[in-house]
Amino acid sequence: MASFVPTQCLLQLLFVASLLPFISAARRLAQDQQPLLLQYHNGPLLSGKISINLIWYGKFKPSQRAIVSDFITSLSSSKTTPHQPSVAAWWNTIDKYYLLIKSKKSTSLGLSLGTQILDENYSLGKSLTSRNLKQLAAKGQQSNAINVVLTSSDVAVEGFCSSRCGTHGSSPSSKTAKVNGKISKFAYIWVGNSETQCTGQCAWPFHQPIYGPQSPPLSAPNNDVGMEGIVMNLASLLAGTVTNPFGNGYYQGSAEAPLEAASACPGIYGKGAYPGYAGKLLEDPTTGASYNANGVNGRKYLLPALLDPSTSTCSTLV
Repeated sequence: MASFVPTQCLLQLLFVASLLPFISAARRLAQDQQPLLLQYHNGPLLSGKISINLIWYGKFKPSQRAIVSDFITSLSSSKTTPHQPSVAAWWNTIDKYYLLIKSKKSTSLGLSLGTQILDENYSLGKSLTSRNLKQLAAKGQQSNAINVVLTSSDVAVEGFCSSRCGTHGSSPSSKTAKVNGKISKFAYIWVGNSETQCTGQCAWPFHQPIYGPQSPPLSAPNNDVGMEGIVMNLASLLAGTVTNPFGNGYYQGSAEAPLEAASACPGIYGKGAYPGYAGKLLEDPTTGASYNANGVNGRKYLLPALLDPSTSTCSTLV
């Protein structure tokens, strides 16, 4: 049976609504953050040279695909950007998880953009189940890879909006033999485009939440609210995937609904964040767009805070 580790994305609406009575206390906690420790469960982390393959399901414009592919390329420290803070600097926090277990296992990780597969004809229809997502993910390379399924705004996915903006998991590989007597698994991610579905949940703070403080939404740096949501949630899920790919890596709480490297820091994008406020961010002087990371090709992104295992606190770029 396939192993499936759901990592629900940042449902900002639920986060804000559940904590509204405690916003004043949250303001104080933002200044005096309580330590949070993710337990290591002795399982493997993704290591070596890993390709991130993108499976585009439905209709996406080339300009939309470029937003995501540029983000993936920006993760590599070998791809420098003249402006700081950078996407690569954000990802450096993940390296600390590997350093903690280096004395036990030799681990290192290098990510790169792999192949891109277009499924513009909706081969499985416009209403997908979790099983369908695994089928789509299996179209990509199943060795030394993370296969990312991205569904367009007109595709309904089981659990989308009601409980998740995306998820990550693992599935037995159908294309590789057993490794050391064990069935080989590959890691995958799914993220939905929330342009027309639950934008207030999955693309906050670039869209107003349905409930909670109704401050004006921030201006999107790539001028596409749905794709900004994809990048934010993909970033969160990538962090969870490499540090907890098979459900026995770094996490806290239940293995069925774990807190991971990014999901342990919900709704935090800059210093001083509290429910309903993303934190103090950078602003593009030309467009007025809010962001906290620079990428390749002049891209700007808003990326979630990551739990720094060396300090047990949520680390932001700005």
